[in-house]
Amino acid sequence: MMKSSKLIEILKQGNLVIPLYLLQNYSKWKLELSDFLLLMYLYQQGEDSLFNPQKISNDFHLPIASVMESIGTLEDKGFLEVVVVKNEANQREEHITLEPFYRKVSLLLEEDVNTVDSSNSTIYERIEKEFGRTLSPIEYEIIKAWLDSQIKEEVILEALKEATFNGVSNLRYIDKILYEWGKKGIKTKEDVEQNKQRFSRERKETKEVFDYDWFEDDEEE
Repeated sequence: MMKSSKLIEILKQGNLVIPLYLLQNYSKWKLELSDFLLLMYLYQQGEDSLFNPQKISNDFHLPIASVMESIGTLEDKGFLEVVVVKNEANQREEHITLEPFYRKVSLLLEEDVNTVDSSNSTIYERIEKEFGRTLSPIEYEIIKAWLDSQIKEEVILEALKEATFNGVSNLRYIDKILYEWGKKGIKTKEDVEQNKQRFSRERKETKEVFDYDWFEDDEEE
């Protein structure tokens, strides 16, 4: 019973929730893991929180000197600011503002978007040009999913040509083409051309069979 009570007490202390995106990218900021965890702890406390080194020390089981050192590092690297404000009783208090951190996250997101746009701008722009309109966010995600699944741009563009030829400006139609090509093992532009040639040859052979004058052949016999 004592163990159960202790566990409940531990769980009631709360959790430190870290967005996966930040966990995957914090190394780009050249932060030590301990400093990053402290930053996430402060992020969890909310914007403009009261700076309480003793509480942080207790929660992290670290000496106050270590806490102050990490806070100084984060401030020097432009992730937070410690500001002095007056409370309702006209007393001076130290608060932590994370506005600099939010700006860094915004810049990181912008860099990622620009990287994606620059590397895949051709495919997006070509599809928009063929469709004669701007793609929706969902359509961007569909195209990105194609690229993430290792479908080559040249194959997507061939599927786009096929859709345009048939007068269809719809990503679902293109997705169906890509699915069918995938089942046939079509992975390159050359594979697409060979598939077209094979289809054309089979169609021609079928037409020749149906165009054959069987009655005339019987008469000759």
